Amino acid sequence: MQKALNVRTMNILIADDHAVVRRGLREILAETFPGARFSEAGTGDETLRHLAGAIFSLLILDINMPGRSGLDVLRDVKHAYPRLPVIILSMQPEDQYAIRCLRAGAAAYINKDSAPEELAQAATKILAGGRYVSPRFADRMVAQVGSPTDKPLHELLSDREHEVMRMIASGVALTDIGDKLHVSVKTVSTYRARIMEKMQMTSNAELTRYALSNQLID
Repeated sequence: MQKALNVRTMNILIADDHAVVRRGLREILAETFPGARFSEAGTGDETLRHLAGAIFSLLILDINMPGRSGLDVLRDVKHAYPRLPVIILSMQPEDQYAIRCLRAGAAAYINKDSAPEELAQAATKILAGGRYVSPRFADRMVAQVGSPTDKPLHELLSDREHEVMRMIASGVALTDIGDKLHVSVKTVSTYRARIMEKMQMTSNAELTRYALSNQLID
C-alpha cells in the first residue's frame, strides 16, 4: 500500500546549471504537487550546501553540471542522506547511464527529452516509496534476459573510468580533465592506463572510434 503524500510539508530541490530548465521543472512539479516548496541549485557544491541547510523530500539532479559530475554528487548525497530519493536527469541515453545511476542509489533516471508527464509520474511513485524506470528502459532490460552475458568493453569500467574515457574520446586534454575532476594529471594518466588495459586498446583514436560506434559521445 502506497503512503499518502503530504504536499504541505514537501520540499523539492532542483539542481541544474540552466535556469530555464530549472524553471520548467519547477512548473511541471508544481502542477503535480500544489503547495510544495522549491529550492534551486546550479552546481554540485551548491546542491550539497542546500541539503546541509534544510530537509528535502526529493532531489532532482542533472548528471552534467559545472565542476563535479552528477554521479559524484549522487554518491555524496546518498552517503550523507541515504533516505533522500534522487531523480537523475540527463541528455544521455538511458542504456549508457541508467544502470550506473541506479546502482549508485538513484531512485529514477529520466532523459530530458521525455514528456513532462513522465517526470510527474516518476516523482509521484518515488515520493510514495517506490522506484521508477521508464517503459522503454524496462523493455530493454527484459529483452536482455537470456541474452549472451558478454558485456560491452565500456561496462568493465568503473564510473570514474567511464567518465574519463568519454572525455578522452571527446578530445579533452588530460590537463583539462584533471581540472574538471579536481585531480592531478598523473591521476588522470593512471585512469587512462587502466581504461586502455580494460578495453584492450592502445590509442585515443581507438577510444574515440569505439565511443562513437557505441553512441557514448556525440
